Amino acid sequence: MIFKMIRNDLTKNKIITLAATVFIAAAALLVSLSALLAIDLAGAVDALMEQAQTPHFMQMHTGDFSREALEQFAAENENVESFQIMPFLNVEGGKIWLGGNTLSGTTQDNGLTIQGTNFDYLLDLDGNRIQAQEGEIYVPVCYMRDNTAGLGETADIGGISFRIAGFLRDSQMNSMLSSSKRFLVNPSDYEKAAGLGREEYLIEFRLKEGTDPAAFSNAYTAAGLPANGPAITYPLIKMINAMSDGIMIGLLLLVSILAVLIALLCIRFTLLSQIEEDYREIGVMKAIGIRISGMKQIYLIKYAILGGTGCLAGFLFSLLLREPMLGSIRQNMGDAGKGSLSLAAGFCGAAIVLAVILIFVNRVLNRFRKISPSRAIGFGFEEESGGTSGRFFHRISRLFGVNAAYGLQDVVSRKKIYATILAVLVFAVFIVVVPRNLYSTIADESFSTYMGIGDCDLRMDIQQTDAVAEKAGRIGEELEKDNSVAGYTVLHTKNFTLKNTDDEEESIKIEFGDHKAFPVTYAKGDAPVSENQIALSALLAKELGKEVGSTLTLRTGTGEKTLTVCGIYSDITNGGKTAKAVFEDTDADIMWSVVYAKLSDSSSAAETALRYRAEFPFAKITDIREYVSQTYGQTLRSVNWAADAAAAAAVLITAFITLLFVRLLIAKDRYGIAVMKAAGFTNTDIRLQYIFRLISVMLAGILLGILLANTAGEKLAGAVLSSLGAASFRFRINPLYSFLLCPLWMVCSVLGAALTGVQAVKRINTGEHLKEV
Repeated sequence: MIFKMIRNDLTKNKIITLAATVFIAAAALLVSLSALLAIDLAGAVDALMEQAQTPHFMQMHTGDFSREALEQFAAENENVESFQIMPFLNVEGGKIWLGGNTLSGTTQDNGLTIQGTNFDYLLDLDGNRIQAQEGEIYVPVCYMRDNTAGLGETADIGGISFRIAGFLRDSQMNSMLSSSKRFLVNPSDYEKAAGLGREEYLIEFRLKEGTDPAAFSNAYTAAGLPANGPAITYPLIKMINAMSDGIMIGLLLLVSILAVLIALLCIRFTLLSQIEEDYREIGVMKAIGIRISGMKQIYLIKYAILGGTGCLAGFLFSLLLREPMLGSIRQNMGDAGKGSLSLAAGFCGAAIVLAVILIFVNRVLNRFRKISPSRAIGFGFEEESGGTSGRFFHRISRLFGVNAAYGLQDVVSRKKIYATILAVLVFAVFIVVVPRNLYSTIADESFSTYMGIGDCDLRMDIQQTDAVAEKAGRIGEELEKDNSVAGYTVLHTKNFTLKNTDDEEESIKIEFGDHKAFPVTYAKGDAPVSENQIALSALLAKELGKEVGSTLTLRTGTGEKTLTVCGIYSDITNGGKTAKAVFEDTDADIMWSVVYAKLSDSSSAAETALRYRAEFPFAKITDIREYVSQTYGQTLRSVNWAADAAAAAAVLITAFITLLFVRLLIAKDRYGIAVMKAAGFTNTDIRLQYIFRLISVMLAGILLGILLANTAGEKLAGAVLSSLGAASFRFRINPLYSFLLCPLWMVCSVLGAALTGVQAVKRINTGEHLKEV
């Protein structure tokens, strides 16, 4: 009997049934897809790093060193499982031609290497270890993805020709967020190319299970081993590999949570609409003694069917979308090998949505307890309380007319019911604005300041070379004479030993210079300005357990020096563990230098960068706009896709919900509409009243949504990015989108649905509905 009633109800209310199912399916689709992609990404990163046997600790070093000292340290340290030294021949980008394309404009340090002997293997696109033959070269997969290189083409490296035999995945340097890229050649070819660039070394260790890489790093430093370059650990490598696609998945998860909330509000609309239509029948059932649990069972079974159908459909659609969205992950890192776990996670995500829906429906159905049988049987609708003062009505009437006054009066007197559609509009605007703001922020050149790069037009790196300070000075002299340069600063990085409270020592790279000239973004505090201050990167501060106001002690050439932490900033460059200070020290050697420059005309940055590259071939000179494009290009494409999809979904959902809401209101107000018609109001008058109601709620929803998106949305997006390395975050808002296009879309969506929905007013028969009472 119950199933017959449910079947009849579903047949009778086809539009509401379809709408509810679509909303549920959309929410389940997003949640399921987020879960699928998160597991796939985590699995792909783990699989790549396992296949390649990524080192747990890697120290880059330029210059002479004692191989015997390293071998002795590795033999004596009980935590070392395996050890090797990998050569990396850093070649200037202008000397590298892939097909007909040069790498002169790349932001990456490109170089030649050979296959790892014990671990840190470079893999082909099938996940196999590559054995390059003489005359062959294997190119990083990123240059295949951007069509810089093609299979079988000729690569010219400093006048030596190679055949591009394939593309490689590098578990350490795969991501564009990594500043270096390795090309694999045969050992004999590597020897032939020895004079083309400066050789540096990757000193790598695989550690025994359970060993803390940070503690091992301290032991390495304490042993006084080579450290002329950044050091990175396994967790940092893993984070960098996951970051580009991780941002998109994090954004998708945020949108999916909002979609579930909107779906619940949609269900509330449809459920209240159904209860309103069944009001008299519910009163009769209560009057004859049917238990509330029995009445609730009918609706719960109905929504279990709708929810189950919608969630299953959402899960199946997520499987269809999963494949194209996995393309980027698979190209970069290969197959996750977590197919069954990924499917289980996606299914569980859809099941959780179903459980939340049924719990929510059960709570809404508790309103059955408040229904009066006599009122329901006598009037056939729920009596509502509330009202406004006559003074309010007359003021609005004089300003905007009688219909506007009636409409606004209804909104004020029935705040509870309008709060629901207001919440939907706020969430919809949030979904539209936040992803687009995130895209605008990452696309802005100032986003590099969240990653440890100063706010500038040009960045010039001098490293892997002799006489670093002298060469940085030459660049500074040229910038001083250049009329197109508005300002510049030179920063030198030196290596020091940090003395911890437990007397352990750790290597710390400190950047010296004017940190106020081209500042990075600080999560806490500010840049150092006095000799007793130091600023720490977020990763280093976390590892050391330091906050602003904490102190630390350095060993310098003139003795120990105690400094106070004045700021904490984001940084994923040079291993992510850096510091900034301004005290004088002439004893420590300069490891590398960075020159920042601001131009009078920022639009000429690309042209100026080309000119300086030709003049100073020993420096890596980067146009910051090009840096953002190359480094975050994949992330930007993913976020842009997610932003467009979220905006389209939000606009469609808003239109559907507005239509349902108008239908609910008209169903609830049919007696009042009949009275107004009898009093002489035309159908047009009553429609205008509903339009004014929705306009007032819509404007409030848009304003609140924009405010929430630019405050709470910024914090939520910041939480996603902070887990991926950016400790501080501020939106770069696109005013045209946030304050014009988004409101315009919402207005068109709401008004279009409202104009369609209010047509139902003319179908209400005055005599029939007045006779019912």
